Amino acid sequence: MTSSKHLILYDGVCGLCNGLVQFVLPRDRKDRFRFAPLQGELARETLRRYGRDAGKLDTVYVLEGFAGRAPRLLDRDRAAIFVLERLGFPWMLAWTLHVIPGFLRRPVYNFIARRRYGWFGKYGECPIPAPEYRHKFL
Repeated sequence: MTSSKHLILYDGVCGLCNGLVQFVLPRDRKDRFRFAPLQGELARETLRRYGRDAGKLDTVYVLEGFAGRAPRLLDRDRAAIFVLERLGFPWMLAWTLHVIPGFLRRPVYNFIARRRYGWFGKYGECPIPAPEYRHKFL
């Protein structure tokens, strides 16, 4: 059994990625998610254990059950769907996206990921979270 806490590793300077974080924070009513930017040491160490490079800022990751015995690393579309499924109604209906095969979902995700800075902007540095949410950032 995995821990009920999940770690979202995101590109801290990406406008879209920060938008995801800002979307999740008020909807995480069961306090399931913690956050860390890919630019930080925690992300580097965590991803190194899974043979991934945090310097490649082309995806969002979720470390499912990160405090448990057997955490599982999810990336790209699988990570995004995992997050939505755990936010409650109506976002939990994202489970239906699993009927779309990964070989179709992944190119759409990659298309958006390649263009995200142009479409959603890029910060000079990771934005500081609101005081009421700071405890969720590692």
